[in-house]
Amino acid sequence: MAFYTAREIMDIIPHRWPFLLIDTIEELEPGVRALGKKCVSVNEPFFQGHFPGNPVMPGVLIIEALAQVGAVAFLSLPEWRGKTAYFAGIDRAKFRKKVIPGDVIFLETSIIKVKGPIGVGKAVASVEGKVVAEAELTFAVG
Repeated sequence: MAFYTAREIMDIIPHRWPFLLIDTIEELEPGVRALGKKCVSVNEPFFQGHFPGNPVMPGVLIIEALAQVGAVAFLSLPEWRGKTAYFAGIDRAKFRKKVIPGDVIFLETSIIKVKGPIGVGKAVASVEGKVVAEAELTFAVG
């Protein structure tokens, strides 16, 4: 169990505003899994164009937020500190519900396979206990 603020998250991954898409890490088992949280605000810059009058968080950004949570889980291991996790693949992505301003997304990524600097994470995003998106994410650390 752990709690990390945005500042502490930025000590682990290189993302910065406006592309740091997680507000907190609620739980962390280094190298195993992490649970993050994103409070979706109407002031998010992507809502200006996606979609005016009907704001919906882009699915690709939900996947990116899940990847950032997975990167925190993996890069929190001492041997990977200071490195960057890059996307190597996205498989089995499903979008089940819209994410709109006011939603709080819980983002959980579990590392299910590692071979050297390549890993795979099972990622699930939920709002109010309902799955909104899921995917299998492959990353390469460099």
